[in-house]
Amino acid sequence: LFPYTTLFRSYHSATMQSFLHALILALALTSTSAFSTRRMTTRMSATMTEPMTGVTQPISSRTITGIKAREILDSRGNPTVEVDLTTGQGMFRASVPSGASTGIYEAVELRDGGDRYAGKGVLQAIENVNKMTPKLLGMDVLDQQAIDDLMCELDGTPNKAKMGANAILGVSLAASKAGAAASGVPLYRHYANLAGNDLNEYTLPVPCFNVINGGSHAGNKLAFQEFFVIPTGAATFKEGMQIGCEVFAKLKGIIKKEFGGDATLVGDEGGFGPPCDEQTGIQLALEAIEKAGYASVCELGLDVAASEFKVEGQDCYDLDIFNGSQDDNLKMTGAELLNFYAKLANDYPIATMEDVFDQDDWENWSKIVAQLGDKVQIVGDDLTVTNIEKIKRAVDEKAANALLLKVNQIGSISESIAAVKLAKQNGWGVMTSHRSGETEDDYIADLAVGLCTGEIKTGAPCRGERTAKYNQLLRIEEEVSGSSVYAGKNV
Repeated sequence: LFPYTTLFRSYHSATMQSFLHALILALALTSTSAFSTRRMTTRMSATMTEPMTGVTQPISSRTITGIKAREILDSRGNPTVEVDLTTGQGMFRASVPSGASTGIYEAVELRDGGDRYAGKGVLQAIENVNKMTPKLLGMDVLDQQAIDDLMCELDGTPNKAKMGANAILGVSLAASKAGAAASGVPLYRHYANLAGNDLNEYTLPVPCFNVINGGSHAGNKLAFQEFFVIPTGAATFKEGMQIGCEVFAKLKGIIKKEFGGDATLVGDEGGFGPPCDEQTGIQLALEAIEKAGYASVCELGLDVAASEFKVEGQDCYDLDIFNGSQDDNLKMTGAELLNFYAKLANDYPIATMEDVFDQDDWENWSKIVAQLGDKVQIVGDDLTVTNIEKIKRAVDEKAANALLLKVNQIGSISESIAAVKLAKQNGWGVMTSHRSGETEDDYIADLAVGLCTGEIKTGAPCRGERTAKYNQLLRIEEEVSGSSVYAGKNV
């Protein structure tokens, strides 16, 4: 309408003004339907907040008509892949996260190398999306498995080293959003359908707030990477969010008083990075919980990320590695580290421990499950990398009792769903996870609800790329009010 309003400003007669008013109104009325349809399709692809009919669209509007990839920036300012996938219903956008603490068995995240962006550009991954596009055009977005299988076939390697997991995942995620729109259901419902979950009641996950950052996610000397506050005793997800935010605020004041204002600067995942040791980090979180008045409804958790401080070729874990390895007293054998975990689990209300040993230290993984697994959740991350073969081995060796779900570790929605199903079939818990290098995309909120994982970690209640996921869960809880439960202590 801009040319008509410009024309209007250049005329002054009452007759012409009346004519143009009528013309503008007519144009607005005749374009409202098409405009509203485009707007609804676009918004559904991004947030799934529009009312959905539940009516599956005809095949003519479900097929892929275009795919465009681009290079955008993640929360650390590093390049990552974003994909726009187009069908007859509109455009559906997805972006790919990236980890800093990455397991050596994860699917390959393709980077360009060279000087540009210090070697972290993803132009080759973008080009690989373009290469795959002709084969994907015309495919039905409701057949997620076929789309993912074709991309894996085009890649032809066991770890997506040719095309790049970041290229394949961008298309896979965008296709899943298009599939939800084609089915006329929210994204979380679509993920439930893909997994074969016939849900009469949705489960909202317990948020695991990473309130203190260490390891590769901060600039302090903490070896343990994440310290969680977990509101298992909340009545709803919304109440759990309130608890987490209030504890986080109390923790900031405690850390500022103890260590000064600089210690309240936040790490990659929004948590604070105080200059303290592991036990003090736990005590700080516990003090914040108590001062906020939530001691009866909160538990603690740890992501140790032990592969980051394992001394290569030795039975040695160096907890002083991020401080220059100056203190030999902080070097432990696997057995000594296990005893340290046992003491922490005995002294503090710790509900979950993640990546407690190196990704290849299978013997000690089995030992900790045997010793602590009946009272503490032992989560495989670098150990299992959302990979079915790794999960099978961990099940056989009783090396974990829970899976960390990171879709970019394996590189497609279909393979992620298969990993979750295998874990659940063997009685494991499942925790949906973000990555330290995140985008504003909030799909993991829908994934956690659709796959009934019961747990989610997506950082502190701080930084927009973290709160985006929490906010989407708040919206979902509101949408499914009356037909949902909060996982709580039953997780």
